[in-house]
Amino acid sequence: MVQHDSDMKMKIVLAAKKLFAKHGYDATSVRQICEEAGANVALVSYYFGGKESVFHEIFRQFFPHGKLVDFNAVEDPLEGMRRVIQEVIQMRNADPEMISLIQMEIIMITPRVEEMRELVFPLWKKVRDLLDKGRQEGFFHFESLDSTLMFVLGAMFFYKQREFFEPLFTDERPNMETLIGQTTSFIMLALGYHT
Repeated sequence: MVQHDSDMKMKIVLAAKKLFAKHGYDATSVRQICEEAGANVALVSYYFGGKESVFHEIFRQFFPHGKLVDFNAVEDPLEGMRRVIQEVIQMRNADPEMISLIQMEIIMITPRVEEMRELVFPLWKKVRDLLDKGRQEGFFHFESLDSTLMFVLGAMFFYKQREFFEPLFTDERPNMETLIGQTTSFIMLALGYHT
């Protein structure tokens, strides 16, 4: 494939990522993607075979597969939770479009939700295992593992709609380091862990 083809393919993928994150997969047409990318409509079929393949290509290109594997080696529940919180927040801030796309798919329970599960469940299962191990070892104190997992995931992963609540806030928007620290403190205290 020549450089021009490679560049155009990436423009299409980036345009689709932006539009899917903003409007959702179903509300985004191939024509809109191509207009955003400055591409001929026929190129989606030529390069990818259709809109769904573009969706899958977004995850092949931008989902941080390699980083998630590293968490499987972490056994210490305290260190593991701190690392997961940090990595998720960094990923969330580094690629908000990707996070919006994932969140939209999860919230709407789309036909593509199984792909989302395959991608994110290894990390969420690790979080569940760390929570369970931390409770067994006496670090964490909570009643329901299922409910606690949902609360923790909500604090880490679904913290995105800040703009909606902006009129209620009086503090400046925290930088990433502060946000990681605040989220870690909040989650650890909620788990009953006091340093």
